[in-house]
Amino acid sequence: MRRAAAPSVLALLFFAAAAARISAQAPNPTSASNPFFGSVTARPATDEPVRLSLDDAIALGLKNNLGLTEVENQEKSLQGQKNEALQEFLPTVTLTGDLGVHQQDLVALGFGPAVAKQFVGLLPPGAKLSEITRDDLTEGQLHFRQTLFSGPVIAAWKGVGAARRAAHFAKMSARGEVVQQVASAYLHSIAAVSEVDNAKALEAADQVQVSQAHDAHQAGIASNLDELRARVQLQAQQQALIAARNDLEKSLILLKREIGIDPGQMIVLTDPAPYSELAAQTPEELRATAYKNRQDYQNLQNQVVEFQAIHLAYRSQRLPTLSFSSYYGVSQVGGAGAHGNFAAVGTLSVPLFREAKLRGDTDAAQANLDAINAQLDDLRAQIDQQVRSAQLDVTATAKLVEVARSNVDLATRTLSDETDRVNAGVDDNLPLVTAQATLASAQTNLVESLYHYNLSKLALARAAGVIESQYREYLGR
Repeated sequence: MRRAAAPSVLALLFFAAAAARISAQAPNPTSASNPFFGSVTARPATDEPVRLSLDDAIALGLKNNLGLTEVENQEKSLQGQKNEALQEFLPTVTLTGDLGVHQQDLVALGFGPAVAKQFVGLLPPGAKLSEITRDDLTEGQLHFRQTLFSGPVIAAWKGVGAARRAAHFAKMSARGEVVQQVASAYLHSIAAVSEVDNAKALEAADQVQVSQAHDAHQAGIASNLDELRARVQLQAQQQALIAARNDLEKSLILLKREIGIDPGQMIVLTDPAPYSELAAQTPEELRATAYKNRQDYQNLQNQVVEFQAIHLAYRSQRLPTLSFSSYYGVSQVGGAGAHGNFAAVGTLSVPLFREAKLRGDTDAAQANLDAINAQLDDLRAQIDQQVRSAQLDVTATAKLVEVARSNVDLATRTLSDETDRVNAGVDDNLPLVTAQATLASAQTNLVESLYHYNLSKLALARAAGVIESQYREYLGR
């Protein structure tokens, strides 16, 4: 029975190895393909608007996000598997007891009439030997069993421990994924709010321009074409406002889905779009930080340890297995009195004539170990690539923000000058309409540039493995 323990432990170890590989990186905004875009809804919608800061949103995401919940449940499952592996080291003690009535047919057991006559003389006078006997049996037994030494069991214990640590780092990596996803959704919603505010302001300015153009046309100091241009510009801006509001509502729904708020609940974002320059860091400094803090890197390192344990477990199948079992029981048969019985058995199992299977298992485990080592080497290079790429994105988007801010200032000054010229009757409103469109485009570019700048800083924090602990510092809040 103990010889079956090693394969069961190896199967458990393989399950742990498969369960420890947890990743969620596909940027698809549906919970069906990516659970990080879904959540467990914490409470139903109410009529009272919920005020939500970025910190509040991230805290709710870490509490309710579906992807993180699945990873945490996976870690709990592995903890259960670790306890199962621990049982292989612990003694197993069972207590059994039974009460039964037994009836035997002596003839069927070979005690026919001829054999029975040989025992008649041994019986008391007047006693008869019945061919059908009946006895009551009462017994209790205490069983003890323990594995004293098993190479596969020891290796499996080490491997399951490594799988448990890998699952922990996978959970921490998933927490970083939640922070990045929720922060990105919050920043996108802030950008959408800015777009709506800009569209409202431009619509109000266009409405004033329509009124002025109409009054000037009625007074005969402007042509009908100027009024038509102003109305076309107003309607175009109204369309832009409708589109901006629609984009805002969809952005808020996605944010609420990621953090466990009912999609119908009204929320108010309390944080403005953050902006600050990021302290300069060299690629070498960022790479060293990433090697120290990246949870996926630590996860893969523990998977290497896990597959080393699997390889060792298969190699150690050649070693003998020593186990000990015993029991003590008390039996009482039909008034004949009680008596105890005891057994103590030590078992030494030595595998013979299984070399082909043992070599095959070992070679397969070595191939898996080589594959995971190759993945670890590739991840080192990938971390370097991600850090350098994210740093380039931060630098580029920071420059785009500077240019966008300058464009907004220039467009604002141009619009002010053209407004003065039109009000003074020096020019018609065609340059004014053009200036308004230019300002709208510049404001949109500024919002988008700031949004992408903050996203690039989040990506850099994620690449360095510090997004959960330092996202505030990277965003400059």
